[in-house]
Amino acid sequence: MRITQTEIHLEGFRFYAYHGVLEQERKVGGEYTIDLFLSLSDATSAIADDDLDGTVNYAEVYDLLKREMEVPSALLEHVCGRMLQALFDTFSLIVKAQIKLCKVNPPLGAACDGCSAVLTAER
Repeated sequence: MRITQTEIHLEGFRFYAYHGVLEQERKVGGEYTIDLFLSLSDATSAIADDDLDGTVNYAEVYDLLKREMEVPSALLEHVCGRMLQALFDTFSLIVKAQIKLCKVNPPLGAACDGCSAVLTAER
């Protein structure tokens, strides 16, 4: 057997944060969710040897996302860009990443589940 690709999917992270174009959004805050899809260059040691060094530590990924969510920004795209840069800077095994950041119940004056920004980046 030959493993040709390793992807890690981390879905449904929940945060309360203070992002938004409107001043009220940055004062009151709101709920957000993050889905993250990571492609790794070589996870052989994780697969064959049960070695954490052969993959990404999910708790460390969460801590990184949490730190970035604590920095208020006007645009979801900006937050996603910072998160992707931090992921690539921190985890050398990541070769491709896609992040979806959703603002739950945004102040649009319309009924909707959320508005999202989705960014994909490659090393």
